[in-house]
Amino acid sequence: MRKLLVIGIGTGNPEHMTVQAINALNRADVVLIPRKGEAKDDLAEVRRQICARFITDARTRIVEFDLPVRDQSGEYRQGVDDWHHAIAETYADLLATHTAEDGAAAFLVWGDPSLYDSTLRIIERLERAAPFDLAIEVVPGITSIQQLCASHRIPLNRIGDPVVITTGRRLRDGFPVGADTAVVMLDGECSFRHLDVADFRIYWGAYLGTADELLIEGLLSDVADEIVARREQARAAHGWIMDTYILRRMAG
Repeated sequence: MRKLLVIGIGTGNPEHMTVQAINALNRADVVLIPRKGEAKDDLAEVRRQICARFITDARTRIVEFDLPVRDQSGEYRQGVDDWHHAIAETYADLLATHTAEDGAAAFLVWGDPSLYDSTLRIIERLERAAPFDLAIEVVPGITSIQQLCASHRIPLNRIGDPVVITTGRRLRDGFPVGADTAVVMLDGECSFRHLDVADFRIYWGAYLGTADELLIEGLLSDVADEIVARREQARAAHGWIMDTYILRRMAG
């Protein structure tokens, strides 16, 4: 039976690799590294650096592949469904080509595989469709939320209060009901601008845990425009951006 190791690698700093993650990496016969185009080659490069730094077996192979691109012209959920189907087919071909029946392959997943990452959902599709059996092992990683809190030196929650993790798409419908703290991910449109900016404090970060890390915090009314401008500048400079933020409703 083939084994698939799904390894969380943190937010871009190779030192986020846990001992468990390093040990799992060294049990892989092949490490599969996705490419997302020249503009996002930094994402593949971090994975290459991790492999170079932590793999101790010279027989371990590195296989890079081009990730299918999502069609964004139609309805969002259908586009994602079609995209995940194409990725699952790509994974099946890679495993059939590069692993033996008793071989082990590793995927290095940004952050943690459980948090706003689709790898595990795609692997569910892969398990149903692949013409071979798979054993799946998941190794957790440091999330962008953890690094954001560490970089800003804040606790995630207020005492006794809930925290909601949501997306920019959902935030545009309004701040989550029943919570005073929200973590917002996958927000390419700075959706905090749809809120009453006088009601919130924001803790924003991009390229968390890396040498390019950017941090801004303050009253949303004071720093919203600065975040929008810095985000646009950073994306233009790097060709991509990964950012997240915490919104905290002001007391009273």
